[in-house]
Amino acid sequence: MTTTGTGRTEDPQTNTREPIIQEPESSEPEATRRAAGVTESSRANRGWWDRNADDYQNEHGTFLGDDRFVWCPEGLDEVEAELLGPAEDLKGKDVLEIGAGAAQCSRWLAAQGARPVALDLSHRQLQHALRIGGGIPLVEADAGALPFADGSFDLVCSAYGAMPFVADPVLVLREVRRVLRPGGRFVFSVTHPLRWAFPDEPGPEGLSVSGSYFDRTPYVEQDDDGSAVYVEHHRTVGDRVRDVVAGGFRLVDLVEPEWPAWNTSEWGGWSPLRGNLIPGTAIFVCERD
Repeated sequence: MTTTGTGRTEDPQTNTREPIIQEPESSEPEATRRAAGVTESSRANRGWWDRNADDYQNEHGTFLGDDRFVWCPEGLDEVEAELLGPAEDLKGKDVLEIGAGAAQCSRWLAAQGARPVALDLSHRQLQHALRIGGGIPLVEADAGALPFADGSFDLVCSAYGAMPFVADPVLVLREVRRVLRPGGRFVFSVTHPLRWAFPDEPGPEGLSVSGSYFDRTPYVEQDDDGSAVYVEHHRTVGDRVRDVVAGGFRLVDLVEPEWPAWNTSEWGGWSPLRGNLIPGTAIFVCERD
């Protein structure tokens, strides 16, 4: 789940699939908190997802499935949630998935009769979409510069794609609004802002506050030269709401999925232990008037 300005479209029916082989990283990056702008964040995260897409799909592919629409590590499924609307109403809708990864959500949308386009920043993630198949149109592009005409889509969705990683979320929201038709809906999920005050650990050590919830300094992993190789940006709940409004949307719902009893999996800092005590995901349901 992610989202560069190449605007390159790949036809899954004609492109040759490249072998899934990656070079190992030379050394462990240094984790720090520092400023990181739009360009640095985009470059770092494209490289990170290109290097780590294989491991991500190997580790989480079974949980995500090839054609399910899962919003978050809690396992909230669009089949039950209907945040984009009832499944029967998706037929014939033009839908853009931002930060599509291997396009699992787009395949589910296609199965409902929608016309999805899967967009991601990472070329390697889109190679996994080609590997799985399904005939979904794939676009490699940055979420802050969507290569589509105004009013191209009825719906836009993003399950942990782009929004946690961009330095200027309002820029992305305005781009999404531009490509949406009037009355269109944008639904996106992100790490719950409360989690930033806690260590990113699934066990008991992840239950004690270790930092300020109000510290917006980005989390950055950088190489020996000080260049960012991964960036994640923190926004408070209030920040997210103000971003949505500044982007030209009306916030119609804020969903905080509870941890379900059936889910015994750990996913990074997400776990049944933490999930039963503090929220891990926030899903913003936004509409364009």
